[in-house]
Amino acid sequence: MNISLLKFQIIELLAKHGKITSVADALGLKQPTITFHMKGLEQEWGVQLFEARAGKTHLTEAGYALLHYAVKINALAREAGRVVQEFADAGRGTLSIGASYVPATYVLPVVLNAFAAVHPNISISLAVKTSPVIEELLVHHEIDLGIMSAEPFQTPSLHSEAICEDELVLICAPQHPIAQSADPDPERLARFPFVLHGQQSSTRRMTDKWVRANGIRLNTLLELDSLEAIKQTVMLGNHISFISRLAVSQEARQGLLAISPIPGKTFSRFVYCAVNVDRKPSALMESFVSHLRKVEL
Repeated sequence: MNISLLKFQIIELLAKHGKITSVADALGLKQPTITFHMKGLEQEWGVQLFEARAGKTHLTEAGYALLHYAVKINALAREAGRVVQEFADAGRGTLSIGASYVPATYVLPVVLNAFAAVHPNISISLAVKTSPVIEELLVHHEIDLGIMSAEPFQTPSLHSEAICEDELVLICAPQHPIAQSADPDPERLARFPFVLHGQQSSTRRMTDKWVRANGIRLNTLLELDSLEAIKQTVMLGNHISFISRLAVSQEARQGLLAISPIPGKTFSRFVYCAVNVDRKPSALMESFVSHLRKVEL
């Protein structure tokens, strides 16, 4: 059985576009060529993979089963091309990084600046997503490495290394009553208006875990996805929140925010660098991780 990479690309593109003409345009081929390969696929597997409905071409149940593997194979093929190309183009190459919001904003700028100075011909792309999304991108070989703030985790297909601690702290305005309290308990915190992070953030998941562990209910008025919006809201004086210490170190030094340990904390969090275990690290990746390990926060 000889199934080429082109056929796997056709499967993935058909699932995305639903039209043979769109697949042909994406691959720079003629429509009859795409149809020929589709028929060849069905003949090789001995099962119907495609069906026409309402003017579109859809995958059958068997086609969707094959799509799962086609996506992985296509991603691995692209990754293999990038890795091999690094050896062909000495001093050049590309690096695709995914990072969650805290390391992307408060850790990576220093690292990227230092790395670019040593590797001026390198092309780097950075996707800023939540930690769960970064994990998924790594699992599916859609990025080279991920840098995320998270609790200790184990994902069989990923190798992770803790780069530094990313402690969550309680923040409030310097004039807030909590700032004058030596050791506020969870019940007292729950009486103040609280700014929550978005549902998909690791900080939100850890905050929810803290609420459950302490058997309280927050006085929640706001839910914001932006770290800067959360900080600006808390600075106004009424609200409190939990946030990464890395994200508020500058405001704390300037006296704009007061920070303190979270009472009854039941978790720890770190900035991790993670790669897919099936990804052979290139010299470029190893050099970047080396810069990352040296960052002083």
